[in-house]
Amino acid sequence: MNKKTSAHYQREYRRRMREQGLIKKEIWILPENSKKLATIERLLRQSGDFSNQIKLLSEGEVIMENVTLWTTQSLFKALSEEELFKSERATIELIEGAEPSLLILMREYGELPIFVTVAGEQIIAESVLWPLSEVVDVAGFNEAVLRTHKYFPLSTISLDKVEDDEDYYHMFGALSSTSILSNIVFEIEVLASNVIQAAEAYSEYLSVAVTEEV
Repeated sequence: MNKKTSAHYQREYRRRMREQGLIKKEIWILPENSKKLATIERLLRQSGDFSNQIKLLSEGEVIMENVTLWTTQSLFKALSEEELFKSERATIELIEGAEPSLLILMREYGELPIFVTVAGEQIIAESVLWPLSEVVDVAGFNEAVLRTHKYFPLSTISLDKVEDDEDYYHMFGALSSTSILSNIVFEIEVLASNVIQAAEAYSEYLSVAVTEEV
């Protein structure tokens, strides 16, 4: 199992953003506008004039598609054709087994791994944060998570055992298995961003603190 922490992926993410000539800007918005901002941010990472797209978003564009009940296999085929993967900003692999899953590596975020599984009526996307053993104040950290995780749109933090029987914190998002494909892609991208943000937000509780790179 990949045991690199989210701090590693945060550093890699920042490095890659700088290599693309991007700069970081901090803004303050209402929580209900988080989804719009994430979409606009992706547009502004590209060159060109996106005034029309941003105007549509601000007015609340609604896109209707045929309803599909996804399986892990059918979702793999559909996602493989999405721009996120065709542009090689991320890679996707189908892991077969009794409970098949998708392994997504987010190249923009330093190869951050995200696992996606379709289980009945739900699609789960999750990523490892760090092991319980790396938290120096477990009670304080758990309280901080309960009080602040609502600021990470669409994502929740859990504590789960993994194959080596050690407890790890995970960040995950859940959707209906009838979700439209664009919403699933959005969930994956938001989760990756939230993992990076969590590494910074909770660094004071980790044995190796995350420091801001200049």
